Amino acid sequence: MSVLQVNGLSTSFATENGRVRVVDNISLSINAGDSLGLVGESGCGKSITALSIMRLLPKPHGRIDQGTILFGDTDLAAISATDMRSRRGRQMAMIFQEPMTALNPVYTIGHQLQEPFRLHQPQMSKYDRIRQAIALLQEVGIPSPEKRMGDFPHQLSGGMRQRVMIAMALALKPQLLIADEPTTALDVTIQAQILELINALRERHGTAVLFITHDLGVIAETCDHVAVMYAGRIVEQATVRQFFQHPYHPYSKGLLAAIPRLDGEPRTRLDAIPGNVPAIDQLGDGCRFFDRCRHAVASCQQARPALETAACTSTMRHSSGPQAAQSGQQIACFRWREI
Repeated sequence: MSVLQVNGLSTSFATENGRVRVVDNISLSINAGDSLGLVGESGCGKSITALSIMRLLPKPHGRIDQGTILFGDTDLAAISATDMRSRRGRQMAMIFQEPMTALNPVYTIGHQLQEPFRLHQPQMSKYDRIRQAIALLQEVGIPSPEKRMGDFPHQLSGGMRQRVMIAMALALKPQLLIADEPTTALDVTIQAQILELINALRERHGTAVLFITHDLGVIAETCDHVAVMYAGRIVEQATVRQFFQHPYHPYSKGLLAAIPRLDGEPRTRLDAIPGNVPAIDQLGDGCRFFDRCRHAVASCQQARPALETAACTSTMRHSSGPQAAQSGQQIACFRWREI
């Protein structure tokens, strides 16, 4: 059953040069108990997509221009701010990228952990709120939870603060969890623990997870499906297995080629995608990867290639794509995978 269904979502921001579309006509879907990884370079629109879904865009500059955000049978883009506020924390929750800025520095961990219960379950007694908060800290693996209830955020390590954020997000067992770069700035050991924790909680509670990252290793470890985002657009969707075995879009291939490999030749340069992501206010109507793609032809710059359903095969065909120089294959631009 689909928990979240985003259709044709576009989000823009007001600038000195007029409104600029940051997220452009994207669609994605997540089922109960599944995890979708949204991957792409910094600045491609991943976090803005999450903030759009949660209706947390900065006002008055940010706004949703078009599209639907179906949470069950409800279009989140159409409901009132009051209705949306009542759903956050209770039905959907978000783990923000930097817990030190998401946590309030002047309140204790225990006070902040009790907040979801105070807001959404006002009938709960103070004793039950404290008991539930301690249980949450135990569930996310924080030692001596009774003692930590009285600590302030600055007294915890980065890994512990992230665990507290996860505990707050899962306090009311939401149907949807959005994790925005939850392992950023953490060392490798703590990263592995956080990812394992999110996976375990997802399996235990059947929560749908939208996992935002630029780390393909994290995608391979934690997600069932992957959506690749570039310059505000989704360029490819696939199961994780299909994506890593047979990437279609040239940008997807470039990302995978840049991953260090143990079986690679020592002391050689990693493959890199040439050029830079275009400025968001300097995007044309055609393929936004045009000026960085080795397979681009003039027609790529004229019109946006359409997303199409494709079978997972080693030889890829696309009626309007440019011909590749190797093996007589064609590059499947903006190919939509069967999920």
